[in-house]
Amino acid sequence: MCNNRACPTGSFSYTIKSGDTLYKLAMTYNTTVEAIMKLNPGINPNNLQIGQRICIPEGTTPPKQCPTGSFSYTIKSGDTLYNLAIKYNTTVEAIMKLNPGINPNNLQIGQVICIPQGTTPPRQCPTGSFPYTIKSGDTLYKLAITYNTTVEAIMAINPGINPNNLQIGQVICIPQGTTPPRQCPTGSFPYTIKSGDTLYKLAITYNTTVEAIMAINPGINPNNLQIGQVICIPQGTTPPRQCPTGSFPYTIKSGDTLYKLAITYNTTVEAIMAINPGINPNNLQIGQVICIPQGTTPPKQCPIGSFAYTIKSGDTLYNLAITYNTTVEAIMAINPGINPNNLQIGQVICIPMGSPVPPCNGVYYTVRPGDTLYSIAMMFNVSLQALMAANPGVDPNNLQVGQLICVPKTEIPCPGGVIHTVTAGETAVDIMLRYNISLTTLADANPNVDLNHLRVGQELCIMPHQEMGCPCPPKYKQYKIDQCDVPTTGSIIAALAQKFNTTVAELLIANPTMSPGDFVVGKIICVPGM
Repeated sequence: MCNNRACPTGSFSYTIKSGDTLYKLAMTYNTTVEAIMKLNPGINPNNLQIGQRICIPEGTTPPKQCPTGSFSYTIKSGDTLYNLAIKYNTTVEAIMKLNPGINPNNLQIGQVICIPQGTTPPRQCPTGSFPYTIKSGDTLYKLAITYNTTVEAIMAINPGINPNNLQIGQVICIPQGTTPPRQCPTGSFPYTIKSGDTLYKLAITYNTTVEAIMAINPGINPNNLQIGQVICIPQGTTPPRQCPTGSFPYTIKSGDTLYKLAITYNTTVEAIMAINPGINPNNLQIGQVICIPQGTTPPKQCPIGSFAYTIKSGDTLYNLAITYNTTVEAIMAINPGINPNNLQIGQVICIPMGSPVPPCNGVYYTVRPGDTLYSIAMMFNVSLQALMAANPGVDPNNLQVGQLICVPKTEIPCPGGVIHTVTAGETAVDIMLRYNISLTTLADANPNVDLNHLRVGQELCIMPHQEMGCPCPPKYKQYKIDQCDVPTTGSIIAALAQKFNTTVAELLIANPTMSPGDFVVGKIICVPGM
């Protein structure tokens, strides 16, 4: 490699740029990869580094000369030997024979190869067929439908074709329509399958049945209809759905359930199922027509001291109990048979009117996902015993998201210090800067507090700072603060954070026994350095 030496006579220095390869450089400077590697012993052609200096031999090889009857071609983005063979009326085999050693699966942009001039005539198709160039999205099935033939006939006239790997630009032969357009029996008509079609939807649309469609199309796969496939649809032989007196027809829509329909039309699931024998309540089909009995049940009547409530998305009995100042037990008692784990949107239940919230000598906390009584106790720096005593009847093993927990107000021990109440957005670093204390001082005075997750209203003990020695943590080095580190404005610790490309918080963490005011000229501190 020629990093810091002059290049030999007959060569010149070159600095590697993004995207360079030895092959591209050889093409650019009219030389060979071998000549470049010989001039740069030890160079790794697969790991060129941007900024690396190498020597390039001045062009000693003539431009690519192709044999008579062929021409040179420079590979462009997206080229394949197959596309080139199609484009220049030749074959992949002929191109590879003319370019020994070429890798058809690893053509390089800028690579120069030889292309034989068209030695194969354009694709000649047998009489009764014509050439077709494959386009994006083509399948043999679609072509068969389009040109009124069959997949089998196309494959027979193109031996060796792979129907699962058609290539854009590939030329195949298409037999001219030898099968007549789909003829459907009397009393039916041809239909071309479109995106989203199902036999059930077609049966509903054309007033027939899935069974009738399958009977008139033997061999059809109802689970694998193909867009463009032509099937026969029997003309409506079944009359529109007639519902018994006292009911009406209803067409199922997206999101419908029998429960929702029962609520909407003031009836019951049982009444709907009785009037639609064989209906599957767990598999309603969009477009399916069912009969709905006209409302025979009165609107929900709730006992005195309660009111009717319609379940909405996301509702739980616990959330409703909190919202309406009652209990889950009271709601279940007034709604016998209710399943608290399977509330249905649109279901109407009775909610007992609320009783007053019990007093809390402290603050209420709303349970969040992942909370435990222990984590709440740690969060508010209270003992677990005090928290449990303030919430009699709460099951510590079954806290509910949204549940209110009373956090008792307690006096935290802080002899010789002051109590600080955390405000919105405040962090431990903010408090350390405010009181000029170290991380160790703050942590030692608040052993049960997670300083990384302070809560608004949380009380902390702030003790006077006492500096102590401490070794540097891994990947840090010692540094003695110099007079030049003192900024004209601002604090020394902020200037040091900028100097060492770190943050004030990181410096305080790396120097846990130092307060912000301890960062003075002559002081030895820990800074990033390894």
